[in-house]
Amino acid sequence: MYLAINVVGLVIFLAIGYAFSKDRHAINWRGVLTMVVFNLVMAWFLTSFSVGRAIVEGAAAGFNELMKIAYVGIEFAIPSMVKVKQMDWFVQVLLPILMVVPLFDILTYIGVLPWIIKWIGRGLSKLTGQPKFESFFAIEMMFLGNTEALAVSSLQLKQINAKRNLTLAMMSMSCVTASIIGSYTQMMPGEYILTAVPVNVINALTVVAMLNPVKVSPEEDTIATMKGSAMAEAEIGDVDANGKPKKEPFFSFLGDSILGAGRLILIIAANVIAFVALAALINKLLGLINPWLSLEHLLGIVMYPFAWLMGLPAGEAFQFSQYMGMKLVTNEFVVMGQVTDTIKDFAPHYKAVLTVFVTSFANFSTVGMIIGCFKGIVDREKNDLISKNVGYMLLSGILVSLLSAAMVGLFVW
Repeated sequence: MYLAINVVGLVIFLAIGYAFSKDRHAINWRGVLTMVVFNLVMAWFLTSFSVGRAIVEGAAAGFNELMKIAYVGIEFAIPSMVKVKQMDWFVQVLLPILMVVPLFDILTYIGVLPWIIKWIGRGLSKLTGQPKFESFFAIEMMFLGNTEALAVSSLQLKQINAKRNLTLAMMSMSCVTASIIGSYTQMMPGEYILTAVPVNVINALTVVAMLNPVKVSPEEDTIATMKGSAMAEAEIGDVDANGKPKKEPFFSFLGDSILGAGRLILIIAANVIAFVALAALINKLLGLINPWLSLEHLLGIVMYPFAWLMGLPAGEAFQFSQYMGMKLVTNEFVVMGQVTDTIKDFAPHYKAVLTVFVTSFANFSTVGMIIGCFKGIVDREKNDLISKNVGYMLLSGILVSLLSAAMVGLFVW
């Protein structure tokens, strides 16, 4: 019975995308159905076949080894915080970012990561029938994160129309950053974290293809490149005689990357501390009205129907709905921190759908980050359209998380 409910839930989540579409007649149903089938096959392969499980388990093990290497540097600086029975969350989860972010930046500096993104993006465009840049951006944000991917795509954002900019803003709600996946795998089952990442990418394209369908002519279906010294200088800074951007000296670049990683750690820590404290304050105030009232309970009621459609028993569905609401109001780290010690005892299906649902940046604070990023890149007309569609941005992020969790959940019981 629960499997049947899960299937119905998946259909309903897709129907919501259709119901709220800005232009239902323009939806490319061939592309949408292709992406849905491809994602189901990928989720099936990664969760149900020994080869697929070996791939994600191997990748998870690789990230865990990377984290162990990061702890060597942490131990050198603060051995008293590493050589303990249970490391603090800040040390265990956030400090390794000081090594992982520069590692990904080095891969970008030497050209490996841009090459991977470019060719996977082209292949994805052919498979899904979506415009080249939207497909390219989906892969780009998977590796770089939302604001970083938007920043390096600034030239393209200025060239494409406002409606396509809105598409990219909606997609940005569903990304993760590869450099902090290792932190996730320290808190939740790594095999489901790494299954969620590619499934989210395809579902981000699926959801925007329904909510905000855009027809792109062959002349417009290009990926912008730097063509002249003036343009390159405006977008990047120093350029050579041929108009190509000059590379910053490696160690100067590496120093900037490490400082950027430090800022990222402080931003995440500040957000988590503030959101947890604010949630506790809200719960305290609600408790003055009625001891039963809490933010989790109220959000649990709102999100309960969607949790039940994941194919969960009533009791588990209500608990799951509270985690869903908490993640949307705070962020994924808050939920992961709450369940990290107990998730190993959860039922397999519950464990899978919860892990996949929280593996994204879809929350209220991300909306502000995205709007702020666009404000610094595009003109007022494009930024105003994005600001007027905050509801669609949130809906896009929630639908992607629901679809991904429902798809993976179909194959894990």
